[in-house]
Amino acid sequence: MIQKKFNEVDRRIFYFPAVRPCETVSPATLLGSLIVLSQNIGNYQSKFFATQRRNSREAIRQIGILLVFFEEIHDRGLILPETAVLCFSELHLTFQKIRFLLEDCSREGARLWILMKSEMVVTQFRVLIRTVATAFDILPLNSMDICGEVMELVELVAKQARKARIEIDPNDERAMRRVLSVLDLFEKGIEPEFQVLKWVLDYLEIKTWSDCNKEIKFLEQQWVESEEREVPFLSSLLGFMCYCRVRIFDTLDYQNADQTDVRCNMEVLSCLNPEDFRCPISLELMIDPVTVSTGQTYDRSSIQKWLKAGHTICPKTGEKLTNTELVPNTNLRKLIHQFCADNGVSLAKTVKKTRDIARTILPGSPAAAEAMKFLSRIVARNLVFGTSEQKNKAAYEIRLLAKANIFNRSCLIEAGTIPPLLNLLYSFNKSIQENAIAALLKLSKHANGKKIVVENGGLRSIVAVLKRGISLEAKQTAAATIFYLSSVKGYRRLIGEIDETIPALVDLIKEGTPCGKKNGVVALFGLALYHGNRQRVIDAGTIPLLLHIIASSNKDELIVDSLALLATLAECLDGALAILQASSFPLITRILQSTTSQAGKEHCVSIFLSCCTNGGDEAVAVLAKDTSVMSSLYSVTTDGTAQASKKARSLIKMLHKFHETSSSGHGCQAFTNEQSVHVW
Repeated sequence: MIQKKFNEVDRRIFYFPAVRPCETVSPATLLGSLIVLSQNIGNYQSKFFATQRRNSREAIRQIGILLVFFEEIHDRGLILPETAVLCFSELHLTFQKIRFLLEDCSREGARLWILMKSEMVVTQFRVLIRTVATAFDILPLNSMDICGEVMELVELVAKQARKARIEIDPNDERAMRRVLSVLDLFEKGIEPEFQVLKWVLDYLEIKTWSDCNKEIKFLEQQWVESEEREVPFLSSLLGFMCYCRVRIFDTLDYQNADQTDVRCNMEVLSCLNPEDFRCPISLELMIDPVTVSTGQTYDRSSIQKWLKAGHTICPKTGEKLTNTELVPNTNLRKLIHQFCADNGVSLAKTVKKTRDIARTILPGSPAAAEAMKFLSRIVARNLVFGTSEQKNKAAYEIRLLAKANIFNRSCLIEAGTIPPLLNLLYSFNKSIQENAIAALLKLSKHANGKKIVVENGGLRSIVAVLKRGISLEAKQTAAATIFYLSSVKGYRRLIGEIDETIPALVDLIKEGTPCGKKNGVVALFGLALYHGNRQRVIDAGTIPLLLHIIASSNKDELIVDSLALLATLAECLDGALAILQASSFPLITRILQSTTSQAGKEHCVSIFLSCCTNGGDEAVAVLAKDTSVMSSLYSVTTDGTAQASKKARSLIKMLHKFHETSSSGHGCQAFTNEQSVHVW
C-alpha cells in the first residue's frame, strides 16, 4: 500500500499527514492501494461515533460504493487511461484524509473535543466530499469497460457528493450549546445542575469514571501542545470534565497498574540543594532566573505570572515588594546551563516543561477557576463526611488534580483538604493510605501546603507511614514527601528531631525498590543539609549502606545520589572518619575514573578533599598510596566544572605538600613525574 507509515497515537488531532502518490507509480499498484484504503475506511462502519454520526456514515457509504467500482476494474484487469490514473491519484490523497478524519471522530477520549469542534469537523467533511466529486469530473467513465450497474452507482456517488448537505447534526448542536451554557454558569460562579451534566455525558456515551478520565487526559495533552490562544477554551473544557469526574461518578474503576505518580521524579536535581536551581513557585528547573527586590530568585515566567495576578508580596518570604523590577541572575543561569550540559539534561525539554508548569500558576480561564473551586469543596467534603469508598476516591482525585497544576494545588489547599488527608494516613485500608500520602506529596510541593502540613502536626503522621506504612509504595511516597518538606530550611531540623525519621529512611534504602532507595537517599540528603542532622544520619549506619550501593548498584543516578550524600556527610569529622575506617578510597577512586557523570566526579573529589581535611596526614597518606589518583584529579581540573576543578586543585596541592614534607619519598613516587599545575 503506497501510504506513509504513521503512529495514530502520536498524530495530533486534525492533522492529516497524507502523501500524494508519486507520478511514476504503476496504475496496478495505485489501484491496489486504493482498494486497501477503501476497505480500511469501510472498517470504520463498526466503530463508535459519539458525534458526527450522519456525516461519518455518509462518507463511509460513498467510499463503500466506490470500492465496488475499484474491485470491478481490478477483477476485469482493465487498462486505465491517463486521466483515470490522475483521478485515482487524487482520490487516494483524499481517501487518506478521510480516514484520518474518521479516526479522529472515533478517537477514544476525544469525544468532548470533537463535539466542541463540530463546525470545523463539518467543514473538513464538506471539503473532502466535494474533492471526491471534483476528482470524478476528469474520470472518462464512458470509455471504461465496466458494467452498466456499477457505472450508474459511480455516477450516483459523484452526483451525491456534489450536492450532499454536510451540516452539524441538530443533536450535536444541542449538546454543544449545553456545554457552553455550563461554562457560562461556571464563569458566573454558579454551580450547574447535576442533570444537565449527566445529559451531556450520556449523549457522549461517557458512562464511567475511566471514560471521563480518558477525556481529561486527551484534553491535557491538547493543552500541552496548544498555542496560547487555545488555552482558555481548553482550560474551560478541562475544568468542565474534571468537575464531572468528581461530581457524577461515585466509583473508581481505574486500573492501578501504572503508578506513574510514585516513580522517581527527582532525577535532575536530586543531588543538589533543592533551593539552588529550582524556582520556589513552580519547583521546576529555572531557565531564566531573575531576582526581585527582596533578594529572592525565581524563574522569570513564574514570577511574571505571579505579578500579573496582582500580587505585591514576595512568594517565598511574604515581604512587600518595593518594586516589580526583575534583575537577571546571570551567574545562576550560567551554573544551571553548565549543570544541564554536564549531566546530559535536555535544556529544550526542560524549557518546555517549565513553560507548561508556569502556565498553571494562574487558571487558564475564569470558568476553569470556578470549576476547580467547586470541585475542591466537593472533595474536601467527601474526605471528611464520605464513606470509605468516597474518601478513597477523593484522595485519588486530589492526587490527579494536583499532579502538575499549581493553581489546582492552591484551590485544594484553600478548601481544607490537608487535615483530613493527614487523618487518612492512619487508615488500615491499603488503597486509602497510598492515595492519601500520594495526594499529600503533590500538595507539599506548594509553599502553603508545606506550611499547613507542619502546622497540623503532619510530620509525625508522614513519618509514621514511612516507618509502618501498609505497602512499600506508601513508604516510598512518604520519603518523597519528606524530601519536598525538607526544601524548607526550618523544617529540616523538625523532621530530623523525630526519632524514627532517619532510621526509617535507612530501612527504606535497605529494603526498597530502586525507586524507594533513591527516595530514601534523596530525603536523607535534604535533611543532611541541616548540620544538626548529620550526626544522626551517620549514627544510623548510613555510610556503610551508601558504600554498598556505590559498589553494587547498576543504577547510575542512584550511585550519584549516594555519592552526593556521602560527600555531605564527609564534611563533618565523624563522617570523614567513618568513610576512612571503611577503607573506601579504592572504591571512590574507581568511581572517579569510571563514571561519566560530571556531578559524580565532583562528589568523589569532594569526599576525598573532606576526608583529607578532617582526617589529616593519615588520610592523605592513604590517598597518596594510589598512584592512579593524581591523573584523575588533573583530568577533573581541565574537564570538570569550575567548582569541581577548584576542589581538585586544592586536593592536588594537599597531596603535593604531603609529598614534600614526607620523611621518605618512596611512597609518593607517582607524584614526582606529574605535570605541573597551578593550584590554589
